[in-house]
Amino acid sequence: MNYLLWALLALLAYTFVAPLMSIATTDVPSDVAVIVSNTMLVIAAGAIIAFTREPVAEYLTHPDAPYMYAAGICLAVGILAYYRALAMGPVSVVVPIFGMFIVTSSLVGFVALDEPITGRKVAGIGFAIVAVYLTAVE
Repeated sequence: MNYLLWALLALLAYTFVAPLMSIATTDVPSDVAVIVSNTMLVIAAGAIIAFTREPVAEYLTHPDAPYMYAAGICLAVGILAYYRALAMGPVSVVVPIFGMFIVTSSLVGFVALDEPITGRKVAGIGFAIVAVYLTAVE
């Protein structure tokens, strides 16, 4: 499967995370929801690693490992804050604001990774900003 199909699968699956988590955190503390849902993620990833026999230990000290660790810290902060926001606010406002990571990640890609900036990408980022504004501002 190429990366676009994986991205579409991710989109379809992630579509249901916010609404389900919003319902769950009506009575379940958001930190408990984080540990349960992410334990399921770790178990699934571990099963895939076991099935594919991908080595793990050698990558823990790989020269690129610090980036992996930093990403893990950012993921932890982001998911903890996202679940807390879902527990406190409406999905229709929280998700678009959270979704602005599309814009900020793209900007980081342009600045830090020297990815090409095209008119089409700039227009897409602009439309994303407008979309978030229209959906998140009450």
